[in-house]
Amino acid sequence: MNHIIVRIKNLSRENFLIEIKAPHVAERFQPGQFVIIRINETGERIPLTVADVNRAAKTITLIFQAVGRTTMELSTLNEGDFVLNCVGPLGNPSEIKKFGQVACVGGGTGIACIYPLVRALAKAGNEVTAIIGARNESMLILEKEMKAAAAKTLIATDDGSKGHHGFVTEVLHKTIETYKNSGGISRVITIGPIPMMKAAAEVTRPYKIPTIASLNTIMVDGTGMCGSCRAYIDGVMKLVCIDGPEFDAHKVDFDDVLSRMEMFKAKEKQAVENYKKISLEKE
Repeated sequence: MNHIIVRIKNLSRENFLIEIKAPHVAERFQPGQFVIIRINETGERIPLTVADVNRAAKTITLIFQAVGRTTMELSTLNEGDFVLNCVGPLGNPSEIKKFGQVACVGGGTGIACIYPLVRALAKAGNEVTAIIGARNESMLILEKEMKAAAAKTLIATDDGSKGHHGFVTEVLHKTIETYKNSGGISRVITIGPIPMMKAAAEVTRPYKIPTIASLNTIMVDGTGMCGSCRAYIDGVMKLVCIDGPEFDAHKVDFDDVLSRMEMFKAKEKQAVENYKKISLEKE
């Protein structure tokens, strides 16, 4: 089934938003879930987290970084073009209920992943603090949308061009300390680069704050068939795509996850080089 692109927008240098018709996903999507898309018959299947849905229009919004072969190709499409396949929603939904004071920490394109969680948690009656970060101000996404959804939105950039000069985990630590004498942070959800999520888990561990991390970045097939997204949770092997993608961050073996991600770097680099070569030849 072809899925027409109704909107595509360049959010920053590498980050893009794409909205496609996908009635079967829009009707059933819950925060935390993802889809698998394939651009065309010769394309690879890639997992992308759903940032937003429009049930009335039967569309879903995906936000991605154009750094791999398929995401680069996806960024060149236009409104009116089609995506061949969109399978989903896949994965287990996030636990949404009233926890109290919740901090949602997103880094890079992980900001798009926490956005539907922030909205759902706020709707469930939580006081949500959104902590978002990027390498610099130009790569920061969904700031306006996050401020509209969360009770408080805090920003960090690596170069200090906006908000806190440093990491989101430093802002998380300050936030925990700020709320310590007023009920405390009841739950932390973190989505973004693996080192960032590992650091967030170490920040919350001494405080014994339940912390959830999404390991969606290591998925390949997305349906449990390839086994590439194996991760050890409290010493037990799990498949991120079907057992997750969210897990107790204090039980995740992040070092193993990092080493697993290294397995694909050489092939990913070669795929990008091949794509750039083919693109130049077409010009």
